[in-house]
Amino acid sequence: MVHIERVDLNLLGPLAALLAERHVSRAAEVAGMSQPAMSRALQRLRDTFGDDLLVRTPTGYQLTPRAERVQRQLGAALPRLETLFAPERFDPADAAEAFRIAGTDYASVFVPGLFQRVFRDSPRSTLHFGRWHDGVFEDIERGLVDLLFYATTKPVPGLRTERLFDDPFVCVMSRDHPLADRSLLALDDYLDSTHVIVATVGGRQTAIDDLLVQLRTPRRAGLTVPYHSLAPLAVPGTRLIATLPHRIAAEHASDPALRTLPAPGEIPPLRYHMTWHPRLDDDPAQRWLRDTVRGVLAEASS
Repeated sequence: MVHIERVDLNLLGPLAALLAERHVSRAAEVAGMSQPAMSRALQRLRDTFGDDLLVRTPTGYQLTPRAERVQRQLGAALPRLETLFAPERFDPADAAEAFRIAGTDYASVFVPGLFQRVFRDSPRSTLHFGRWHDGVFEDIERGLVDLLFYATTKPVPGLRTERLFDDPFVCVMSRDHPLADRSLLALDDYLDSTHVIVATVGGRQTAIDDLLVQLRTPRRAGLTVPYHSLAPLAVPGTRLIATLPHRIAAEHASDPALRTLPAPGEIPPLRYHMTWHPRLDDDPAQRWLRDTVRGVLAEASS
């Protein structure tokens, strides 16, 4: 970089025009410059190269040996520079991107559709879906994760967060649970019960437990599990209540051993988001991935 740092790269266009036209006025017309401006550019180029570049002869201007070498090199360099500075385009059909995604197991309600769409439209690309963990936001900062799916009421400062959808909570209990014959579940009865906790962050089911802490009415945990899918399996024949997003609970709707009730009205719906780092805002491949997520969800909703 010793030599390029002292060069005005704006002179590349005039240089290419001068070497091709071998005439100041014609080069100015080609480059969209005035004749005096092109003359000044030629003088600056001569100073830069330490060479006359163009010399006048009885038959017109001729290139110096240095100029001929420069012209040959420009023939290879300028197309590469044009490609370098041209707007990027992303064609999923030809692309071979490696997308890195992470999320909670709740993402299972829509990511199979996402996987199918990605591999249909971009068959040469690959996907890595990593598990949710407490350091996942640091992974986004370090560039180890491109897109994160999770539920939150508090977006992380410095990251882009887009709300995808809401999913109401329901309470799944054994068919012979004392509250199973209710049509609605009051908060007091809910809090008097023993619960299955889906530990998403720090041993808590944050979408519910953060709210109950604010209300100063924490619930009593009888069982803690790492995944939503395990919670309904622990309920039959017990006095446990598993509070789950409706889309997860719906997978067990036909189980005769279970009863499902709406969660108490004080518990708001789960809000599911996707999050990414701002440096990926304008990346064509990442924009396509996010648009694909939106398309999959829109298609599922319709």
